[in-house]
Amino acid sequence: MARYDLSTPKGRFKAKWDYVWKDHAFLRRWFSNAHWLGPDLVRTNQPSPRQLAYWKSQGIKTVINLRGARDEAYYALEKDACERLGLTLIDAPLDSRDPPQRDRIHRARELFKTIEYPVLIHCKSGADRAGMMAVFYRHFHLGEPMSEAIKQLDKKYLHHREGLTGVLDYTLEKYLKEVEPTGVSFIDWVDSDAYDPKAIRAEFKANWWGTVLTEKLLKRE
Repeated sequence: MARYDLSTPKGRFKAKWDYVWKDHAFLRRWFSNAHWLGPDLVRTNQPSPRQLAYWKSQGIKTVINLRGARDEAYYALEKDACERLGLTLIDAPLDSRDPPQRDRIHRARELFKTIEYPVLIHCKSGADRAGMMAVFYRHFHLGEPMSEAIKQLDKKYLHHREGLTGVLDYTLEKYLKEVEPTGVSFIDWVDSDAYDPKAIRAEFKANWWGTVLTEKLLKRE
């Protein structure tokens, strides 16, 4: 049974309360970490119903939720708002502390071929998972080389490579340093036996202070 029943005033109040305080929405009220990456995609942090209405007014047709469908306040409110506003909500979870799984890379590639644009992509902070999805957008949809697309993982988007989330940078840099010079495309590498997310995760070492920053201070999801 879902924890949030938005059909009742009490249930909606509980969802809003938990969203503001447990999901830290009070920190995002005036800061959406929004960046247009092209004519048809904007990346943001977790949007509130009010912010979704704003993005609808800016022409957004589709919302890709990288946090996934969970029995949490943010999702109950987001799903309800998208239904009311006529926005297509797609749940496509990514990990922020592990290399992307092969099927999730292919899912992202296919989504950018088939979704209705303009699209908004978001995670919680708009920094790590949104950054990786933005890399896929720039590489697969806009045709940018990975050496350019990787710039979507950057401090100006609040991404910190020094912590555990740096495994995302490490994965892409491994391709750029070891594989791209051989002439193998990124997607062909991903489809090969050489792409081993578990091994890449084991190789990666985060800085201790970066881990304190992302896990203890920022408490990234």
